[in-house]
Amino acid sequence: KFEQRAAKRVGVSRSKPSDLKGVEGIGLKIEGLLKAGGINTWSELAAADTVRIQEVLAAAGARFKLAVPRTWSQQAGLAAAGNWAALKSLQEELNAGK
Repeated sequence: KFEQRAAKRVGVSRSKPSDLKGVEGIGLKIEGLLKAGGINTWSELAAADTVRIQEVLAAAGARFKLAVPRTWSQQAGLAAAGNWAALKSLQEELNAGK
């Protein structure tokens, strides 16, 4: 129950590790780009380095230049591990994933 509530506060469902929008800085369009680039789950995003993520964004055009994926892998790693309290704490310090 606690984990469920903690995940909900972050805005994700524990049962949907493919919901990348729970990562601060990732919206619906960027989630689609990442999935098209082969990054489909929190675990895959956690394993992806920032350079690879930036390449996916760059390939989508100048519109996505403002996205800064510096903490996305870290956030995804916390989500994949079910460490919702740490994820929420980190996200409270961030501004659009930066």
